[in-house]
Amino acid sequence: MNLRAIAQVRSNFRSVTETTNGSDRLTNSFYGFLFGENPILRQLFPAAMDMQRERLVSAISYLLDILDDTERAVGFLEQLGRDHRKYGVEGDHYPLAGRALHSALRAYTGPAFWTNSIDEAWLDVIDLIVTSMANGADSDDLPSHWEATVVEHRKILDDLAVVRLQADVPVPYDTGQYLPVRTPQRPRMWRYLSPAIPANDYGELEFHVRKVSGGWVSPSMVNETQVGDRWTMAAPLGGLRVDLTSGADVLMIGSGTGIAPLRAQIMEMTTRGINPRVHLFVGGRFPCDLYDLGTLWQISLSNPWLTVVPISEFDTDPWWHTGPTIEPPFGMHQRLTGEIGSIVASFGSWSDRQIQVAGSPTMISSTVRALLDAGTPASRIQHDPV
Repeated sequence: MNLRAIAQVRSNFRSVTETTNGSDRLTNSFYGFLFGENPILRQLFPAAMDMQRERLVSAISYLLDILDDTERAVGFLEQLGRDHRKYGVEGDHYPLAGRALHSALRAYTGPAFWTNSIDEAWLDVIDLIVTSMANGADSDDLPSHWEATVVEHRKILDDLAVVRLQADVPVPYDTGQYLPVRTPQRPRMWRYLSPAIPANDYGELEFHVRKVSGGWVSPSMVNETQVGDRWTMAAPLGGLRVDLTSGADVLMIGSGTGIAPLRAQIMEMTTRGINPRVHLFVGGRFPCDLYDLGTLWQISLSNPWLTVVPISEFDTDPWWHTGPTIEPPFGMHQRLTGEIGSIVASFGSWSDRQIQVAGSPTMISSTVRALLDAGTPASRIQHDPV
């Protein structure tokens, strides 16, 4: 696609989704067209569609952000196609969804603003979506899911647990990716978790799970998971990775359980003889949220290419925290206080680094914005869809 067409679809999508209730109205229209013309597809989706609607808008927004990088866009869409196999979606379903998306965008935009050039631009984008996702779904010869048994469940904080599993067969994910996960407590709901250790031949997995207030799945993962539970994983997604051939050093910025994909990559790097320098900024709202400092410090002691800097938004723990205060180990960089993106950006633009950002959607958005304001080239920044 040419730059003018890309600018048109980006502008149109923003005008649709950034109005009051615009995202909800667009997604309601999309699913209305999709299920109205193809009622049988409704059974492929969960009963509660709120999360599904959010993910649809997030996926399209992310795609439009990277649309000028065709290889990256196609890779993302093919991953989505493989991911949707877990729902029973097949390659021939995607043209139906493409027509529904086109109808929803056209209906919501309105005839006064839906020009021929916008129509042609969206048809190109939708063709890319349909073709790439169908190719991803049809070309994948891996299983649609893998089963694993919980072998350890350990609560680190009241709202955070480390869950270790043993897969029946190794799950073939690349370090830095994330996995759709389903638990017996919520058997029809999938959530995305990043393994905190590299893939291995023994099928061992480790997830760091934070309870989201009001969430459908994470509270049960933290509070109800028991040893012996059977979890299901689907096709891996995401593309956070260190390019060891570029010669560039690395900046990693992780907050809360968002450190998991960064931690896994660092662990994998320790098995190599030569690595680029890595600056890892680890953040949390309170000092107690820096739950994995001990592990990261031990890794840095035997790997001088790694520097770990802890950051918390507040200087002290909340009144309701009853555990010990987590302080940086002796010899580690002192803990800094403030918003993680602002602090990292205060050190400069980091324009010579490979940069990865991982955390909550709000944290990723604010950190990327702070880096861009400091002069960081957008092409240097990696993050998964928010």
